[in-house]
Formats: sequence, structure tokens, C-alpha cells
Amino acid sequence: MVASGNNYKDKVSQLISWGHWFSFFNIIAAMLLGTRYIVQSEWPETLLGQLYLGFSWIGHFGFLVFGFYILILFPASFLIPSQRLMRLFAVLVATIGLTTLLLDTHAYESLELHLSPLVWDLLLSGEKTELNARWQYLFVVVPIIFLLQLILSEWLWRKLRKLTRKHVGVPIATVFGLCFLGSHLLYIWADANLYHPVTMQRSNFPLSYPMTAKSFMEKHGLLDRQDYVKRRAEQGLDESELIRYPIEKLSFNNRGTNQNLLIVMIDSLRSDMVNEETMPYLTAFANQNLNYKNHYSASNDNMTGIFGLFYGLPGGYINSVRSEGSTPILLKTLKERNYDFGLFSGNQFKAPIYYQAIFNTKQAEENLATNQSQQPDDQLAIADWKTWLDSQNSEKPWFSYLELKSVQEFEEGGDYVPQFTPSLGNVKINAEGVDSTLLLKNSYRNAAYYVDELLADIFEELTAKQDLDNTIVIITANHGTEFNETGTNSWGANSNYSQYQLKVPMVIHWPGQPVAEINRPTSHLDVVPTVMESLLNVSSSPKIYSSGVNLFEEHPKRSWILAGDSRDIVVIQQNRTTVVDKYGNYRVYDNNYKLMDEGKPKLSTLMQVMHELKRFYQPE
Repeated sequence: MVASGNNYKDKVSQLISWGHWFSFFNIIAAMLLGTRYIVQSEWPETLLGQLYLGFSWIGHFGFLVFGFYILILFPASFLIPSQRLMRLFAVLVATIGLTTLLLDTHAYESLELHLSPLVWDLLLSGEKTELNARWQYLFVVVPIIFLLQLILSEWLWRKLRKLTRKHVGVPIATVFGLCFLGSHLLYIWADANLYHPVTMQRSNFPLSYPMTAKSFMEKHGLLDRQDYVKRRAEQGLDESELIRYPIEKLSFNNRGTNQNLLIVMIDSLRSDMVNEETMPYLTAFANQNLNYKNHYSASNDNMTGIFGLFYGLPGGYINSVRSEGSTPILLKTLKERNYDFGLFSGNQFKAPIYYQAIFNTKQAEENLATNQSQQPDDQLAIADWKTWLDSQNSEKPWFSYLELKSVQEFEEGGDYVPQFTPSLGNVKINAEGVDSTLLLKNSYRNAAYYVDELLADIFEELTAKQDLDNTIVIITANHGTEFNETGTNSWGANSNYSQYQLKVPMVIHWPGQPVAEINRPTSHLDVVPTVMESLLNVSSSPKIYSSGVNLFEEHPKRSWILAGDSRDIVVIQQNRTTVVDKYGNYRVYDNNYKLMDEGKPKLSTLMQVMHELKRFYQPE
């Protein structure tokens, strides 16, 4: 008999059959809770994307719940002798599972993170916030879930004979299996073809790791890896969402001051190079104008640093902007005000971000085509800039962007003239001769010294043409450069988020502004609001078009600076730097970029950061 309970084999068979049906109804419950992920995620616009969503919703939760059954309840059916005790154990497991899933849906809704060490630490921190209070209220439903599981357990046990006779187990399992397999096969295709409506759903569900097969496809001639990497870099579509930029239409008090605007971006120049020994001209210029001594780039890499400078938005938005082909509101407004554009680069704007999201207007493309020398070189770029400046109508304002690349290419620039001195008089000697790190630093300083001479040429040209009194000059960098000062084998940029890679110069000449040295923390995200408010006289709040604040105004409530990219969130505070990856794992570093054992981010701070990273996305 099926329910005799006298035979061990019959008892185990009965419990296994009951366990299958118990798992099936919990799959349905998990799928219903899983609809919260769908509501909080971007809806795929294509039919294929919606088909993948349906397959993954059914297949993932079916596999997830049944996987827990196979790992926990199935072996327990052989080990727990009493059917009542076994069913109580299953009810406890299911209650814990659904409660965890409920908590995860709330974490995803509030922070766009699944449960992780960071989220658990925040929950257990004891910090009194609205989110923490709401999370605690969720546990009120635990007894309800437990009671419903008890009712389900008893009902299934009583109806087990009737359910077993229906012979629907195989068709149900087939549906779940086909959905699971179909979702992964569809994702393999989408990943290889960079099909965004599918790949954007990669992390929607908890414990979701869609299958990829690029290595297998490349091995069998089905994928060209180089072409794939090129297409991925060009598209920049990974994990992008629809963005509202600006959030609403801007309002202006008037047409602005009509001053000229010159931005000089020195690739890879870190802030501590602005000193009398290495860059005497820039140091003197800084001492006579506005010198922001505690300024941070938007990121530690080239493209995101430039993006943050022109958009005033965190790097997390870069893929959305690139996928939509947006234009910075700053450049759009300058164009509407009939500014002449002059765009010049020592390496002919090789970074893809310039064409994908910065200078992608017709006017900018014309400037890129006509104002560049054939041979990339900073001196030639400045010569072209001078020629362009001579042609400008004094009654019409202009905007110019000048990118200098010599510092970034310091290892190739050993013949820079003049040479930086002193050279290597006090360098320690090792078994192979001169210390290689100090040689690199000396070459780097030599390149900075060379660029300083070029800056002097720019200042002299503006002065000679009597443009300096009517021209705003902003001198900064996209990111810094490290020479393993943190002891983490980090060189150059884009390897960690220390001050050596994030902290950059910010020197501003603004006619009418008093000379000042500013030591409060500032960011690349602040440049756009400053220019929009103080040059173009926008009356709308900066929150409509930027995550930054006006550099001319002190903001005492500002306790953190935001940096990072589409992979990492970086929160810079007075005595710490917190790095959170896209999976919710976090690391906290001190001012010397050493890991802090007891460091934990505050929940209130993280909530503010996550809000800022979601604010410009389209509402659901």
C-alpha cells in the first residue's frame, strides 16, 4: 500500500512522491514572488526578449526550487524515519527559502542588489533607517508563510493518492526542463550576438548565471573573437537601461555671459604633479586663480573619466548614454547659444567615447575632420588651435576642447625638450642599475614638465590676443597614474581606486572670481553644473541634469564623492573609500588604500548612492 507506513521502501517512496508535489507548489509560489523582479526590471521591447523573459522566469525558479529539493529534501527522505517529522522539516526549509526570496525581492527593489555580504551587513548593522525598519516588518509574514506551508503539506499528504494517479508529473517536468534549457540556449546566442534585449536580463533573478559558450563557438569557427570584442566596445550596450537626460526641460534666466570656454584635458596627469618643481607654469597659474586641491575624477579609466566631465553623471550611466547616442546637455546648450566649436587632440580623439557620446553632433564631426593635423602630436594640436583661434570673430563666443596626450605616453617620450631636472641624482641603485620605478617616475615627471611648457604657450597666446579676460579656462585630467605606491602591484590606471588614480588637478581661471585655494572634496561631476549655472545662466536645479554641484558654492551636507564605472560603485569619504561591485560585494579602504578589517558602509549613505545611480533611468 502507498500509505501503509509499515515498509521502509514504501515509506520512502511515499515521501519522495509527496516531496515532488510539495516542490511543485513551492515553485509556483517562488514564481509569483519572482514577478517582483520583473516589475522592477526594464521590460524587454522585442518579442524575442519577452520570450526569453518567460522562459527564464519559469525555468530558473523551477530549477532553483527543485535544486534545493534534490540537495536537501530528497536525501532527508531516506534519513528521517517519521513522515510527520520529515514533513515538518520540509515546511521549515520551504519557509526559510520563501522568506529569503521575499527579502531578496525587497533588496532588489530598494537597492537593485540581490542578497550579498554587503546587504546582510547592512541589515545587521543596527542603523536606524526607513529601509531597515521596512525589512524588519517583512518578518511579520514569516508565521503566515509557515502556516500556509503546513496547510499545503497536510493537504498534499491527504490528496497524494489522487494526485499520483493523474500522471502529470512527466509533462510538468518536461515544461520546466524545456524552459530552463531554452532560456540558456537563447542566452548563448544573444551573448555571442550582443543582443541587448536578452543580455540585459542577465542579473534580474537571484543566483542567475546564464550559460555562455564563446570559447566553444570560437573553437568550432562559429564566432570571431576579435570581431566580437570590437563590436562590444563599439556598442557599449552591456547592461544599459533607458535614461532620462535631462529629467525635464531646462529653464534659463537669460542667454548667459557670452564668455569663451576653454577646457584643457591632460591625459593621465595626477594632482601631485602640480608643484613648482615639476609644473612651475601651471602652479603659478593655479596660485593666481581657483585651485581645487582635493579634486577627483569620475573614474580611474579614460572613457568614464571623460564621460563624467562632460555629462556630470556617474560612470554607471555610461552604457545607457552610449546605447542611445545622447549628447551632453552642456555642449547642446553651447551649440544653441551659437558658440563656435574648436576641438583639438594630441592623439586625434582615439577614445571611442568621443564619437559615441560626446562630440556626436554634425558640428562637432565637422570640427574633428577639419581641425586635426595628420600626425598626432600635442605641439601640432596646439598649433592648429592657435590657427583656429586667429580665425575667430571677436563678437562671437567660442568653445574649445584641447586634449594633450604626452603625459599618458610618457614611456615613449624620452626625447621631450626641455628635460625635467633634477634627474636621478639621489636614486637608489639595485643589482640591475637604477631603480626601475624611479626611472618611470622620472620619465613621467619629464612628460609633465614638457606639457607645462605647452600650457605656458597656451596662456601666452590667450594673453597676447587679449582673450584671457573674457575666457573661462578649465585645466584638468581624465584620471591619474600610479607607480605602485599602494603596494598592490598597481601601475598606470584602471587597476584600483586609490588617490593616485582618481585624484587629478582642477585649476580654473574664471574672470571675476577671486583667487582661492579650495581644499574641500570636489568632483568632475561638478563641472557641468558650474558652467551651466555660472556661464549659461540655467535656472533649473542641477539635479535635473547632473549628479554634481556648483563648484562656487559650499555644500556642508556633502559627505561623499561618487566615482566608479559600470562595474563598480566607488564612494569616497573623508577617511575611507568604499568599493561595491555589481554583485553587492564590498571592500573598504583607508586613505592609504589599505583594507580596513572593521570597515562597513553606512546604510544611509549607500541608500543615497543607490538613489543617485537610479535617478536618471526611465520610470517603470
